[in-house]
Amino acid sequence: MKEKISVIGSGWLGFPLAKYLISEGFIVKGSTTSNDKLALLKKHHIDGYLVHLNETEISGNYADFLNDSEIVIINIPPGLRRHPNKNHTNEIRHLVSAIEDHNIKNVLYVSSTSVFNDETHFPEIDDSTIANTTSRNGKQLIEIEQMLQNNSKFNTIILRFGGLFDEERHPAIFLSGRKNITNPDAPINLIHKEDCIQIITTIIKNKIWNVSINAVHPNHPNKKTYYSAYCKRQNIPLPEFNISEKSKGKIINNSNLVQLLNYTFKQVP
Repeated sequence: MKEKISVIGSGWLGFPLAKYLISEGFIVKGSTTSNDKLALLKKHHIDGYLVHLNETEISGNYADFLNDSEIVIINIPPGLRRHPNKNHTNEIRHLVSAIEDHNIKNVLYVSSTSVFNDETHFPEIDDSTIANTTSRNGKQLIEIEQMLQNNSKFNTIILRFGGLFDEERHPAIFLSGRKNITNPDAPINLIHKEDCIQIITTIIKNKIWNVSINAVHPNHPNKKTYYSAYCKRQNIPLPEFNISEKSKGKIINNSNLVQLLNYTFKQVP
């Protein structure tokens, strides 16, 4: 019998993830907040449902979206850049209540390596490092991670991705031509969308739960070297960095990911 998976968030990562899971034999439901996207999901054999999360409730057809699924993948960013005062933790709290009500067995939460502070000595972060950021965005992610991990009604895996990119959405394109960019000596911690999809699929196929995993590519050149070289190759304006202040950053160690999943990265930043 095919396993059913509900993917919360059918955007830049969630949509291609859902398509790939279907190609691997899973039945996939995808949530969206847009009526217009339902037809696109249907075209790719994804069962689409309108689901809305806010600080006071979860609304839409979330009951059918969650019904009979063995796995829920939570893949929605906090959105605090647009709405800096939003309580994203409360949004997820309402979702967790619905997950409990529908007896979901397994939850995969897509988090971020931003839960770790940047420091001038570039600490090496592994899966045993305690999340310690003081940023508003990162603190809410930590609260959500702990909420899920402490819930005994389902299994949880916390998957912390570094900076996500693909050929169309690359951080160097955003930095191109900008001036006074900070932290030029900080190591990069990037991961390609294809690797994100492959890692999630490997976790599901191997039924790996109740752990936290940090996921970035093992190459860590500094920001100035890496982004300048990328812009040169693409023949776009180079970024200009502020070298007058000491850089802050971190190095994310992915050795546990590689060993646990026997994983080989597909795309180099």
